[in-house]
Amino acid sequence: MVIDALLASGAPPIVAILRGLQAHEARDVGAALVEAGIRLVEVPLNSPDPFASIALLQASIGDVACVGAGTVIDAASVDRLAATGARLMVAPNTDPALIARAIGLGLQPMPGFQTPTEAFAAIAAGARRLKLFPAASLGPAHVRAIREVVPRDVALWAVGGAGAGNIGEWLAAGCEGIGVGGGLYRPGDVAALVGARAAALVAAWRDAAKPAVAGAA
Repeated sequence: MVIDALLASGAPPIVAILRGLQAHEARDVGAALVEAGIRLVEVPLNSPDPFASIALLQASIGDVACVGAGTVIDAASVDRLAATGARLMVAPNTDPALIARAIGLGLQPMPGFQTPTEAFAAIAAGARRLKLFPAASLGPAHVRAIREVVPRDVALWAVGGAGAGNIGEWLAAGCEGIGVGGGLYRPGDVAALVGARAAALVAAWRDAAKPAVAGAA
């Protein structure tokens, strides 16, 4: 699945970051996230055997969710990710060569940035979604400032400190969505707990989105 289609269908703009996920947990955790409404899922590559988990998630929920890898920092990992059939490539930094490689392989890159210089380097390489990381140390005011200069067809996502308690602030500042790690999943968490947290996060998004929907109407 591609991000644009998922968001157009009403899926919440939330990436579940499953850092530390083990392959034997992947199917159950993925199912719990989908049941709660989450449709964007990444497994950071500093997790145990991440490509096995990604492949299992892709096989089990890839028809209804956009699955991918996070913490992608080298070309070999881009190639291995593409081989799983997953579509999302999230990076902690802005590397134009990796962004271009990902796009060439049919992946959807979401590179990490902090400054306008990094943002425009990623845009020049073809990225159309950028991850503000770590978002908590910069704040929504930084998003508003960046949003003034970044083209409107480029979406910003807040990752690192974003969650149910502040999703409305990030959306109001101009973010398309957020990524959530420890607020959704920590190593060893059972699927039922992950699903409950995911449901609460989706509910928080719905509440935060209500004023914007009402205003648009």
